[in-house]
Amino acid sequence: MNEIVTIQNKLEQAFKLLESRFLEREELIRLLLLGLMSNENVLLIGPPGTAKSQLARAVSQLCGGGQWYDYLLTRFTTPDELFGPVSLQQLKQDQYVRKTSGYLPSADFAFLDEIFKANSAILNALLSILNERIFFNGREKENVPLVFLMAASNELPEENEQLTALYDRFLIRYEVGVLKQMSSYERMFQLPTEPLPALISTKDVQAVRLAAEQVTIPEPLIYMLYQLKTEMEAKEFALSDRRWRKIGHVWKTSAALNGRNNVNVWDTVYTSHMLWDFPEDLTVLQEMFQKRFQDALKQESERELPLSTYDQTAKRWLDMEDELHSFQFKKEVGARMSKDTQEQTKERLEDCRTELEETARQLRGKLVQWQQREKDLPGYIRNQNFLLMHTDQYAVKYTHLRIQGERILQTIQGLYRTLFDREIPGIQYDYTL
Repeated sequence: MNEIVTIQNKLEQAFKLLESRFLEREELIRLLLLGLMSNENVLLIGPPGTAKSQLARAVSQLCGGGQWYDYLLTRFTTPDELFGPVSLQQLKQDQYVRKTSGYLPSADFAFLDEIFKANSAILNALLSILNERIFFNGREKENVPLVFLMAASNELPEENEQLTALYDRFLIRYEVGVLKQMSSYERMFQLPTEPLPALISTKDVQAVRLAAEQVTIPEPLIYMLYQLKTEMEAKEFALSDRRWRKIGHVWKTSAALNGRNNVNVWDTVYTSHMLWDFPEDLTVLQEMFQKRFQDALKQESERELPLSTYDQTAKRWLDMEDELHSFQFKKEVGARMSKDTQEQTKERLEDCRTELEETARQLRGKLVQWQQREKDLPGYIRNQNFLLMHTDQYAVKYTHLRIQGERILQTIQGLYRTLFDREIPGIQYDYTL
């Protein structure tokens, strides 16, 4: 646990250093470092001059450098340029082996620009490097030491089966645009230029990856993922099984980074950037995901604020309101009723009174505790996942749950008042907060 806390502190420093150099890239920076820790490749889509290659190089510097490799691909790029020249010495012995030192198969960190320009001679070798971290060198399989690979493209691949397979190897996708804020242009001319310190070691990365293997995904969140998959497929958005599995792995890595053995709903917040094939679909997919996220948050919060239980109690007695109120009225006016009816309804009315009072007290107590949490909801949410930014926008989701609870409490109080002509004792609650 102490090791994870140390890594968290290092990542916090890394965020600040990168944000001071790459303006309006806060979310992307967190996704890059999450991709690094998850052993996932990241693809950036955007015009030239948006600091894509600089970001990749900066991440490698923060990780102690290692062997760096970057290359701009064109349709004329040959395998020799990317994977190394064929060894003439080996060729004389009828062995087709490449000298990979200094090329992609020997790199720790890599950036491939215009990756979809790669020709078919390069694609197959790239697929095994991206997915299995293996390079087929002649008859031998070489393990590639690649810690992190980032790629970029100005455009998405055309309809091509090989390019589609390559695209599928990039789980995290992000559309990068030009700077938009005036304050960014003011700062752009005064950005730091000194080399970045080596904050994160490969040992740190391996520690997180090992910890992620021990993390489990609770059944409700697996169901959330399945619901999202079903809804997406109904609207003709399809993801491969590999990508769904990798999404779960990123969730597990997030949980490991936060020192937990179980994924919680806050580990899922960046999922939208792992769902789209076309940037224009991001908004629709974000809406789908946010709906599932809100449902999962509500379900997870049920442990502390079991709204569904309280709501069921209120609805059960509301369904009997007319019957119970009629009994009260008949009793007041002295209407004739059979003895059995009187006894049964009287007993039911007593059960109602007891259960409404007990439910109202429990719900009020939970709501008061919830209000205390709301005094520092951004801090509470940040404790759930330190990778989150703008935590105040998520605080609204918790406030929405409290408001639902308050409505249930008002319903119970109103029903009690109708049936028993008085307030529930000891249930004063301030609805003005």
